[in-house]
Amino acid sequence: MTNSTTQPRIAIVGGGLGGLVLLLTLLRRNVPATLYERDTGFNARAHLGGMLDLGWGSGQRALRENGLEDIFKANSRREAEEMKFCGKDGVPFYHRKEEDAPDEKDSRPEIDRSVLRKIMLDAVPLENIKWGHALTSIRALDGAVGQHELTFANGFVTVADIVVGADGAHSRVRSLLSPATPIYHEVTGVEISVAPEVAAPPDMADVRAAVGSGSCSLGQENKALVLQRNGDGRIRAYAWQRSPDPYFPADPAEVRKALLEMYSDWAPWVRTFIEHCDDAAVYPRPLYYLPVGHRWEHKPGVTLIGDAAHLMSPAAGAGANLAMLDGLELGLALAEALSKGVSAEEREEAVAAVEERMFARAEKLAAVSFRNLNAFINPDAPATALETIKASMEAEVRREA
Repeated sequence: MTNSTTQPRIAIVGGGLGGLVLLLTLLRRNVPATLYERDTGFNARAHLGGMLDLGWGSGQRALRENGLEDIFKANSRREAEEMKFCGKDGVPFYHRKEEDAPDEKDSRPEIDRSVLRKIMLDAVPLENIKWGHALTSIRALDGAVGQHELTFANGFVTVADIVVGADGAHSRVRSLLSPATPIYHEVTGVEISVAPEVAAPPDMADVRAAVGSGSCSLGQENKALVLQRNGDGRIRAYAWQRSPDPYFPADPAEVRKALLEMYSDWAPWVRTFIEHCDDAAVYPRPLYYLPVGHRWEHKPGVTLIGDAAHLMSPAAGAGANLAMLDGLELGLALAEALSKGVSAEEREEAVAAVEERMFARAEKLAAVSFRNLNAFINPDAPATALETIKASMEAEVRREA
């Protein structure tokens, strides 16, 4: 057990999946830490976020090593691993079902982001999370190596010996380490969904059948529509198109009009889905990324995890898994260093080693994300998407051989 009287003050900025895994990993190993989250509470964005497929060695590992394996299994869905890829006619050219990955370690069970976040929030003491704390500035303190002062929009000011930026795409902590800023993918769109009670009646049967138990992606003519079946019956979709302008309307009536025009000659059930979308769950979704291979020179007292470190499009299905693995590995490294009572210099070396591993794996997956997005939202899609899927499957076979 570590000695709390000698503990550095650890501040985690951002209460997404990476930040929560880090907090959980530290607290379970008797290392105190405080997480600062800009949202006013868990329900601030009630309908936000779709389902996530967690890998055995990444997202699932982060839960296993923090005592949450059983509750994850109880709330995740193997049947939601079903995946379809289609052109605008909605006819699948690739269809994978859950039984195609029977081995537990090869499977990637789906869980709703909101459910996963609630599981982790329930596993940490309430006093370790400070809601309603939006970071406005951070600065290094003169004469105190590694110490930083954090100022929040509500007027609260604190000093930390270790600051972890888990504050997402537009991270304020990132500027201490890197000049990089998010780059627009020239793909913009919107997240919409159909509420469970609206998705259930007989007149929505075509939509339910098209989406299946998991996800269904349609791509053609520089446009895409990615749909998911959530655990509560809500059907969620991300509608994207190539555009030099990231703007997309947020008003529900304007969104519905724009989408009906975008997908006017797509499968008939697509129009049905759009017409029934929930006015209370409309979120613009322009896509941004950090340069593939983004990294920084280690600096004492501050680091980044998740999207703050390696923002990429969702086209590789890797963001949540990377963030959770980042949080786990950083938490384990800090807990081990502190349990051994090593010097601050040795502790920083341990953090730098975690960063190097993070850089290597994120670079590979960021390249996959960039390739996949361009293959699916492409003038020649769905042919380009099919080529990419085949190449990925062949690479998987070669790895197993």
